[in-house]
Amino acid sequence: MATFITMTQPQPSKVPQLQSPKFGFNDYAERLNGRAAMIGFILTLAIEYFTGQDLLTWLGLQ
Repeated sequence: MATFITMTQPQPSKVPQLQSPKFGFNDYAERLNGRAAMIGFILTLAIEYFTGQDLLTWLGLQ
C-alpha cells in the first residue's frame, strides 16, 4: 500500500498590517492637490473678471 503525503502551505504566525504611505502619490495628497488647483483656478478667473486684465498683466509680467 502506498502512503501519500500532502503538502500544505505554512500559516503565518503574524498578519502584516498594511499602512498607507505618509508621502508620495497617495489618495489624500492627490485629493488635496486637486482641491488646491481648483481653488487657484477659480481665484484666477475671479481676478481676471474683477480687474478686467489677465493674470500676467495683473502681476506686472506683461
